[in-house]
Amino acid sequence: MRSRNHPDTTRYNYVLAAAQLARYLKEHAPDFDSDAAADDPTLVTKGQVEAFQAWVVETRSASTALNKHKALQQFFKWLVIDEEEMDRSPMDRVGKPKTPEKLIPVLSDADTKKVLDLCKGKTFANLRDHAIIRLLCNTGARLSEVGDLTFDDIDLATESVRFRGKGAKDRRVRFGPKTARALSRYLRARATHRGHELPFLWLADRGGRRLAPNGIKIMLRRLGEKAGIERLHAHRWRHSYAHEWKRAGADTGDLMLVLGWTSDAMPRHYGRSAAAERALETQQRLGIGERV
Repeated sequence: MRSRNHPDTTRYNYVLAAAQLARYLKEHAPDFDSDAAADDPTLVTKGQVEAFQAWVVETRSASTALNKHKALQQFFKWLVIDEEEMDRSPMDRVGKPKTPEKLIPVLSDADTKKVLDLCKGKTFANLRDHAIIRLLCNTGARLSEVGDLTFDDIDLATESVRFRGKGAKDRRVRFGPKTARALSRYLRARATHRGHELPFLWLADRGGRRLAPNGIKIMLRRLGEKAGIERLHAHRWRHSYAHEWKRAGADTGDLMLVLGWTSDAMPRHYGRSAAAERALETQQRLGIGERV
Protein backbone atom coordinates (compact mmCIF):
# COMPACT_ATOMS: atom_id res chain seq x y z
CA MET A 1 0.00 0.00 0.00
CA ARG A 2 2.92 2.33 0.64
CA SER A 3 4.24 1.59 -2.86
CA ARG A 4 0.85 2.58 -4.28
CA ASN A 5 0.91 5.82 -2.27
CA HIS A 6 -2.13 5.04 -0.15
CA PRO A 7 -2.49 7.51 2.76
CA ASP A 8 -1.56 6.52 6.30
CA THR A 9 -5.20 6.57 7.40
CA THR A 10 -6.21 3.99 4.76
CA ARG A 11 -3.33 1.69 5.67
CA TYR A 12 -4.21 2.00 9.36
CA ASN A 13 -7.91 1.19 8.73
CA TYR A 14 -7.05 -1.92 6.68
CA VAL A 15 -4.73 -3.28 9.37
CA LEU A 16 -7.25 -2.37 12.07
CA ALA A 17 -10.04 -4.34 10.36
CA ALA A 18 -7.85 -7.47 10.15
CA ALA A 19 -6.83 -7.11 13.80
CA GLN A 20 -10.45 -6.65 14.90
CA LEU A 21 -11.51 -9.76 12.97
CA ALA A 22 -8.78 -11.74 14.74
CA ARG A 23 -9.85 -10.39 18.13
CA TYR A 24 -13.48 -11.27 17.40
CA LEU A 25 -12.52 -14.83 16.43
CA LYS A 26 -10.46 -15.18 19.60
CA GLU A 27 -12.91 -13.65 22.07
CA HIS A 28 -16.47 -13.69 20.67
CA ALA A 29 -16.90 -16.22 17.86
CA PRO A 30 -19.17 -19.18 18.79
CA ASP A 31 -17.53 -21.93 16.68
CA PHE A 32 -14.69 -24.19 17.85
CA ASP A 33 -12.44 -23.49 14.85
CA SER A 34 -12.27 -19.78 15.51
CA ASP A 35 -9.15 -19.88 17.72
CA ALA A 36 -7.09 -21.38 14.91
CA ALA A 37 -8.45 -18.85 12.41
CA ALA A 38 -7.62 -16.01 14.81
CA ASP A 39 -3.94 -16.97 14.56
CA ASP A 40 -3.93 -17.93 10.86
CA PRO A 41 -6.05 -15.79 8.46
CA THR A 42 -5.80 -18.44 5.74
CA LEU A 43 -8.17 -20.56 7.85
CA VAL A 44 -10.90 -17.91 8.04
CA THR A 45 -14.21 -19.06 6.55
CA LYS A 46 -17.08 -17.23 4.89
CA GLY A 47 -19.33 -18.00 7.86
CA GLN A 48 -16.84 -16.50 10.30
CA VAL A 49 -16.62 -13.29 8.30
CA GLU A 50 -20.42 -13.07 8.14
CA ALA A 51 -20.65 -13.62 11.90
CA PHE A 52 -18.07 -10.86 12.42
CA GLN A 53 -20.05 -8.47 10.22
CA ALA A 54 -23.25 -9.22 12.10
CA TRP A 55 -21.45 -8.60 15.39
CA VAL A 56 -20.12 -5.24 14.17
CA VAL A 57 -23.62 -4.21 13.03
CA GLU A 58 -25.01 -5.15 16.44
CA THR A 59 -22.25 -3.60 18.59
CA ARG A 60 -21.23 -0.65 16.40
CA SER A 61 -23.25 0.29 13.30
CA ALA A 62 -24.06 -0.84 9.77
CA SER A 63 -21.79 1.85 8.29
CA THR A 64 -18.88 0.66 10.44
CA ALA A 65 -19.56 -2.92 9.30
CA LEU A 66 -19.48 -1.76 5.67
CA ASN A 67 -16.09 -0.12 6.23
CA LYS A 68 -14.75 -3.34 7.78
CA HIS A 69 -16.16 -5.33 4.84
CA LYS A 70 -14.29 -3.16 2.31
CA ALA A 71 -11.05 -3.35 4.29
CA LEU A 72 -11.23 -7.13 4.69
CA GLN A 73 -11.89 -7.51 0.97
CA GLN A 74 -8.53 -5.89 0.28
CA PHE A 75 -6.76 -7.83 3.04
CA PHE A 76 -7.85 -11.24 1.74
CA LYS A 77 -7.31 -10.16 -1.86
CA TRP A 78 -3.70 -9.43 -0.87
CA LEU A 79 -3.37 -12.91 0.67
CA VAL A 80 -4.77 -14.55 -2.48
CA ILE A 81 -3.11 -12.56 -5.25
CA ASP A 82 0.04 -10.96 -3.87
CA GLU A 83 1.09 -13.48 -1.24
CA GLU A 84 -0.50 -16.58 -2.85
CA GLU A 85 -1.29 -17.92 0.63
CA MET A 86 -4.90 -18.77 -0.25
CA ASP A 87 -6.67 -20.18 -3.30
CA ARG A 88 -9.89 -18.28 -2.67
CA SER A 89 -10.92 -15.37 -0.49
CA PRO A 90 -13.60 -16.00 2.16
CA MET A 91 -15.02 -12.62 1.12
CA ASP A 92 -16.02 -13.87 -2.36
CA ARG A 93 -19.67 -14.53 -1.51
CA VAL A 94 -20.08 -12.33 1.57
CA GLY A 95 -22.69 -9.63 0.95
CA LYS A 96 -22.13 -6.02 1.91
CA PRO A 97 -24.06 -4.81 4.96
CA LYS A 98 -26.96 -2.57 3.97
CA THR A 99 -26.66 0.87 5.49
CA PRO A 100 -29.70 3.06 6.15
CA GLU A 101 -29.71 6.39 4.35
CA LYS A 102 -29.70 8.99 7.09
CA LEU A 103 -29.90 12.75 6.78
CA ILE A 104 -26.71 14.07 8.33
CA PRO A 105 -27.59 16.92 10.72
CA VAL A 106 -25.94 20.11 9.53
CA LEU A 107 -24.60 22.85 11.76
CA SER A 108 -26.48 26.13 11.76
CA ASP A 109 -24.73 29.49 11.83
CA ALA A 110 -25.99 29.84 15.40
CA ASP A 111 -24.26 26.59 16.39
CA THR A 112 -21.00 27.69 14.80
CA LYS A 113 -21.25 31.05 16.56
CA LYS A 114 -21.65 29.28 19.91
CA VAL A 115 -18.42 27.39 19.31
CA LEU A 116 -16.55 30.47 18.07
CA ASP A 117 -17.71 32.44 21.10
CA LEU A 118 -16.00 29.87 23.31
CA CYS A 119 -12.72 30.68 21.54
CA LYS A 120 -12.85 34.40 22.29
CA GLY A 121 -9.69 35.61 24.01
CA LYS A 122 -6.05 36.34 23.32
CA THR A 123 -4.43 33.17 24.62
CA PHE A 124 -2.50 31.05 22.13
CA ALA A 125 -5.09 28.25 22.37
CA ASN A 126 -7.96 30.70 21.78
CA LEU A 127 -6.35 32.17 18.67
CA ARG A 128 -5.41 28.75 17.30
CA ASP A 129 -8.80 27.12 17.90
CA HIS A 130 -10.62 30.12 16.44
CA ALA A 131 -8.52 29.92 13.27
CA ILE A 132 -9.05 26.14 12.93
CA ILE A 133 -12.82 26.41 13.25
CA ARG A 134 -12.99 29.34 10.82
CA LEU A 135 -11.00 27.35 8.27
CA LEU A 136 -13.18 24.25 8.67
CA CYS A 137 -16.50 26.04 8.24
CA ASN A 138 -15.22 28.42 5.53
CA THR A 139 -13.69 25.75 3.26
CA GLY A 140 -15.53 22.50 4.09
CA ALA A 141 -12.19 20.70 4.28
CA ARG A 142 -11.65 17.32 5.91
CA LEU A 143 -10.18 17.06 9.40
CA SER A 144 -7.01 15.42 8.07
CA GLU A 145 -6.59 18.12 5.42
CA VAL A 146 -6.77 20.94 7.95
CA GLY A 147 -4.81 19.03 10.59
CA ASP A 148 -1.94 18.17 8.22
CA LEU A 149 -1.40 21.73 6.95
CA THR A 150 2.12 23.10 6.97
CA PHE A 151 3.14 26.69 7.55
CA ASP A 152 3.83 27.12 3.81
CA ASP A 153 0.35 25.95 2.78
CA ILE A 154 -1.24 29.25 3.91
CA ASP A 155 -1.02 32.24 1.57
CA LEU A 156 -2.50 35.33 3.19
CA ALA A 157 -1.62 37.46 0.15
CA THR A 158 -4.11 35.54 -2.03
CA GLU A 159 -6.28 34.41 0.92
CA SER A 160 -5.94 30.79 -0.12
CA VAL A 161 -4.83 27.46 1.32
CA ARG A 162 -3.38 24.34 -0.27
CA PHE A 163 -4.99 21.11 0.90
CA ARG A 164 -3.57 17.63 0.34
CA GLY A 165 -6.64 15.52 -0.28
CA LYS A 166 -7.29 11.80 -0.60
CA GLY A 167 -5.33 9.99 -3.27
CA ALA A 168 -2.47 12.51 -3.08
CA LYS A 169 -4.62 15.12 -4.86
CA ASP A 170 -3.62 18.69 -4.03
CA ARG A 171 -6.04 21.58 -4.44
CA ARG A 172 -5.99 25.28 -3.60
CA VAL A 173 -9.07 26.81 -1.98
CA ARG A 174 -9.89 30.44 -1.20
CA PHE A 175 -11.03 31.60 2.22
CA GLY A 176 -12.85 34.75 3.31
CA PRO A 177 -11.74 37.91 5.16
CA LYS A 178 -12.85 36.67 8.61
CA THR A 179 -10.85 33.47 8.21
CA ALA A 180 -7.89 35.47 6.90
CA ARG A 181 -8.03 37.70 9.98
CA ALA A 182 -8.21 34.70 12.32
CA LEU A 183 -5.24 33.05 10.59
CA SER A 184 -3.21 36.27 10.62
CA ARG A 185 -3.74 36.66 14.38
CA TYR A 186 -2.79 33.04 14.98
CA LEU A 187 0.34 33.28 12.84
CA ARG A 188 1.53 36.34 14.79
CA ALA A 189 1.11 34.41 18.04
CA ARG A 190 2.74 31.33 16.52
CA ALA A 191 5.86 33.31 15.52
CA THR A 192 6.87 33.65 19.18
CA HIS A 193 5.43 30.36 20.44
CA ARG A 194 7.59 27.43 21.45
CA GLY A 195 7.98 25.13 18.44
CA HIS A 196 7.53 27.91 15.86
CA GLU A 197 10.44 26.47 13.83
CA LEU A 198 8.41 23.29 13.11
CA PRO A 199 6.91 23.01 9.61
CA PHE A 200 3.44 22.09 10.91
CA LEU A 201 0.89 24.92 10.97
CA TRP A 202 -0.86 23.97 14.20
CA LEU A 203 1.12 23.81 17.42
CA ALA A 204 0.15 22.44 20.81
CA ASP A 205 -0.49 24.90 23.60
CA ARG A 206 2.46 23.54 25.57
CA GLY A 207 5.61 21.57 24.92
CA GLY A 208 6.58 22.95 21.51
CA ARG A 209 4.87 20.04 19.76
CA ARG A 210 2.61 19.65 16.76
CA LEU A 211 -1.15 19.61 17.27
CA ALA A 212 -2.12 16.55 15.22
CA PRO A 213 -5.57 15.89 13.67
CA ASN A 214 -6.55 13.69 16.61
CA GLY A 215 -5.76 16.59 18.95
CA ILE A 216 -8.06 18.83 16.90
CA LYS A 217 -10.75 16.15 17.07
CA ILE A 218 -10.54 16.11 20.88
CA MET A 219 -10.57 19.91 21.02
CA LEU A 220 -13.73 20.11 18.89
CA ARG A 221 -15.49 17.48 20.98
CA ARG A 222 -14.66 19.41 24.15
CA LEU A 223 -15.91 22.70 22.71
CA GLY A 224 -19.05 20.99 21.42
CA GLU A 225 -19.87 19.69 24.89
CA LYS A 226 -19.43 23.17 26.35
CA ALA A 227 -21.63 24.67 23.62
CA GLY A 228 -24.32 22.03 24.09
CA ILE A 229 -23.83 20.59 20.59
CA GLU A 230 -23.98 16.80 20.52
CA ARG A 231 -21.21 14.93 18.67
CA LEU A 232 -19.42 17.94 17.24
CA HIS A 233 -16.76 16.92 14.73
CA ALA A 234 -15.09 18.48 11.70
CA HIS A 235 -17.17 16.55 9.15
CA ARG A 236 -20.32 18.30 10.36
CA TRP A 237 -19.00 21.52 8.80
CA ARG A 238 -18.19 19.64 5.58
CA HIS A 239 -21.81 18.52 5.36
CA SER A 240 -22.99 22.03 6.22
CA TYR A 241 -20.79 23.48 3.47
CA ALA A 242 -22.27 21.14 0.86
CA HIS A 243 -25.75 21.81 2.24
CA GLU A 244 -25.45 25.59 1.85
CA TRP A 245 -23.84 25.24 -1.59
CA LYS A 246 -26.68 23.05 -2.88
CA ARG A 247 -29.34 25.26 -1.30
CA ALA A 248 -27.91 28.23 -3.18
CA GLY A 249 -28.26 26.30 -6.44
CA ALA A 250 -24.54 26.62 -7.21
CA ASP A 251 -22.77 24.38 -9.72
CA THR A 252 -22.18 20.78 -8.54
CA GLY A 253 -18.98 20.44 -10.56
CA ASP A 254 -17.50 23.46 -8.80
CA LEU A 255 -18.48 21.97 -5.43
CA MET A 256 -16.62 18.75 -6.34
CA LEU A 257 -13.48 20.74 -7.13
CA VAL A 258 -13.64 22.80 -3.93
CA LEU A 259 -14.23 19.76 -1.68
CA GLY A 260 -11.83 17.45 -3.52
CA TRP A 261 -14.35 14.89 -4.77
CA THR A 262 -13.95 12.73 -7.88
CA SER A 263 -17.13 10.63 -7.53
CA ASP A 264 -20.52 12.00 -8.61
CA ALA A 265 -22.08 10.07 -5.73
CA MET A 266 -20.52 12.35 -3.12
CA PRO A 267 -22.53 15.52 -3.91
CA ARG A 268 -25.73 13.45 -3.78
CA HIS A 269 -24.76 11.97 -0.41
CA TYR A 270 -23.68 15.25 1.14
CA GLY A 271 -26.46 17.28 -0.45
CA ARG A 272 -29.30 15.00 0.64
CA SER A 273 -30.24 17.18 3.63
CA ALA A 274 -30.33 20.27 1.40
CA ALA A 275 -32.56 18.46 -1.10
CA ALA A 276 -34.94 17.46 1.71
CA GLU A 277 -35.05 21.04 2.99
CA ARG A 278 -35.74 22.43 -0.48
CA ALA A 279 -38.54 19.90 -0.92
CA LEU A 280 -40.17 21.01 2.34
CA GLU A 281 -39.89 24.66 1.31
CA THR A 282 -41.51 23.87 -2.05
CA GLN A 283 -44.25 21.88 -0.32
CA GLN A 284 -45.02 24.79 1.98
CA ARG A 285 -44.99 27.31 -0.89
CA LEU A 286 -47.32 25.23 -3.08
CA GLY A 287 -49.77 24.55 -0.26
CA ILE A 288 -51.22 21.49 -1.95
CA GLY A 289 -54.47 20.53 -0.24
CA GLU A 290 -54.75 23.88 1.54
CA ARG A 291 -56.96 25.47 -1.17
CA VAL A 292 -59.87 23.12 -0.65
